[in-house]
Amino acid sequence: MPRDHTQPAERSAPAAAAPGRALPEAGPGSGGAEAPFLELLARGAPAEAYEQPVLLARAGGMPADRIAALEQAKLLALRVRSELEGRRRREAELSALFETAHDLAGLRDLDAVLQAIVQRARSLLGTDVAYLSLNDPVRGDTYMRVTEGSVAARFQQLRLGMGEGLGGLVAQTARPYVTDDYFRDDRFQHTHTIDTGVRDEGLVAILGVPLTLGHHVIGVLFAADRRARVFEREQIALLGSFAALAAAAIDTANLLAETRSALAGLERANEIIQDRSAVIERASDVHDRLAELVLRGGGVHDVAAAVSEVLDGTVRFTEATAAPARALESSRAEGHAVRHGDDWIAAVAAGDELLGALVLRGHPCLDPVDQRTLERAAMVTSLLLLARRSAAEAEQRVRGELLDDLLDARDRDLRLLRERAARVHADLDATHAVLAARLDGGAADADQEADARRRLWAAASHLAATRQGLAAARDGGTVLLLPVTPGDTATELARRTARQLGTAVHEPVTVGASAPVERLTAAPDTVAAAYAEARRCLDTLRLLGRAGEGSAAEDFGFLGLLLAGERDIAGFVDRTIGQVVAYDERRGTELLRTLDAYFARGMSPARTKDELHVHVNTVAQRLERVGRLLGDDWQSPARALEIQLALRLHRLSGTTRPPAQT
Repeated sequence: MPRDHTQPAERSAPAAAAPGRALPEAGPGSGGAEAPFLELLARGAPAEAYEQPVLLARAGGMPADRIAALEQAKLLALRVRSELEGRRRREAELSALFETAHDLAGLRDLDAVLQAIVQRARSLLGTDVAYLSLNDPVRGDTYMRVTEGSVAARFQQLRLGMGEGLGGLVAQTARPYVTDDYFRDDRFQHTHTIDTGVRDEGLVAILGVPLTLGHHVIGVLFAADRRARVFEREQIALLGSFAALAAAAIDTANLLAETRSALAGLERANEIIQDRSAVIERASDVHDRLAELVLRGGGVHDVAAAVSEVLDGTVRFTEATAAPARALESSRAEGHAVRHGDDWIAAVAAGDELLGALVLRGHPCLDPVDQRTLERAAMVTSLLLLARRSAAEAEQRVRGELLDDLLDARDRDLRLLRERAARVHADLDATHAVLAARLDGGAADADQEADARRRLWAAASHLAATRQGLAAARDGGTVLLLPVTPGDTATELARRTARQLGTAVHEPVTVGASAPVERLTAAPDTVAAAYAEARRCLDTLRLLGRAGEGSAAEDFGFLGLLLAGERDIAGFVDRTIGQVVAYDERRGTELLRTLDAYFARGMSPARTKDELHVHVNTVAQRLERVGRLLGDDWQSPARALEIQLALRLHRLSGTTRPPAQT
């Protein structure tokens, strides 16, 4: 069983002196003993040469103390040699990395980049073979792209599934793996295809490190030997550093290739334009008019109006759902305006996403110049829509980050917070309410739930922007900070927000609101405390079966007062039913559940036993135990009210503390 290489192998003596540690001094009588060893150090002699002075001294019959001095000098010299070799090796590695970075920076072709990567990796680690695989996101595996030193054709064409073999495990986990004997290592998922390829190549020791861009693995870089070998920690780190440079170089080469492709496309388009000068002149005029509209802050309908003048017709922008589906899809696929009856349809799209359409009505015949004009207008319209979407998303992020800082930050610069708020037209000195919103539609799976949460956040952000407030995603829902207008109440604001968000996302949305807060920056935890109150109101609504509604603490009477402030809810619950809670926890009984059912069934033991599916005598025994714990008057009207309230608070907040006594 090969040993685990998560720790580097310990070096055998003579070990290199640790950096910064003084070497031992020579013992008494060693004067002159170091001279031959200094000469060996000066000329960089091999380690075995350091035995010769000692052997000669023994052969010449030198005194024992002289031989001992030579032995000690030899050990010191070997340590110095080891330290010097280590430093030379580190200097060589750093030099190689710098040279590699320089070489890769000058490469422009992806194939040349990949070939340079494996060549340098093989040279740096002195291995028999180096190779590189790239991930295939379509097939979900990693495939051999470039090899250096490989002789087996089957090995050069390997594909590794995620998690298969050493390379597949590196690609899946984004962590380096190393083995000194691949076929005897059972940490990896061996497959017949992979093992056959590795055996054809004759590989034994393999080191693989991930090629990563950000958090994404794009491939694996390998160094391998055809004999058993221990890769030290420094070698693993060195190949990892090189892999980081290699990944960046691959990314640069890909970007350059994409840029070249884009430039080639632009050149072809330019050739077409040059061939049709009349089209250029007219397109230039249209472009100027559309650019002027954009610079003036015009919208998509302004673009449609301008194109209507140029084409002497009626052009309208319509949503994708309102345009003829077949014609719209054909226009998007072909990239041109298409005829539909007496109308022309130009898809407004961004990639595969349909944003809408420009519809030219009542023009059964359209010359190529006018068709190109309509298509250019559709492109400008898509850019306008994307720009406004990006601006809206950026504003949503800014509003969300500001609200996160108000909720989380303790040491805050109030002047800076006010300036940030002013940039999004929010006034932190105005009266606001904090609202906690959550979906209650019950998504079928995790993907649908995540999509619903994104739609809720988008709707909340739009609402906050229109109301000069803030919104952020938090705790599986959304938190909003909205101004409270004079004459408005937190309850009305919560109900209105629940309706608006529910309409926007087409699902029930439950909203809990805090009491109005006059100055958000009065104390570091002002907003956080208001959010906690809103969350408690939200949880209360859901507990009471009022999902899809909006409410504030003021709606819940005495329960609302407890939820709204920093009341000692846990203490109240503890004093009222703490003995019962402790008894259940200690004995594993169900006295609390029995009490809940007893009050829910009108304090009737007969109906309680039906609810609990137990014998009526069991109910009586449990209630007798409750009486001994809470006192004989526990069923009096006043005590019963307190107990029912404590039971509900216990279910709601879960803050009960067991009493000290048993």
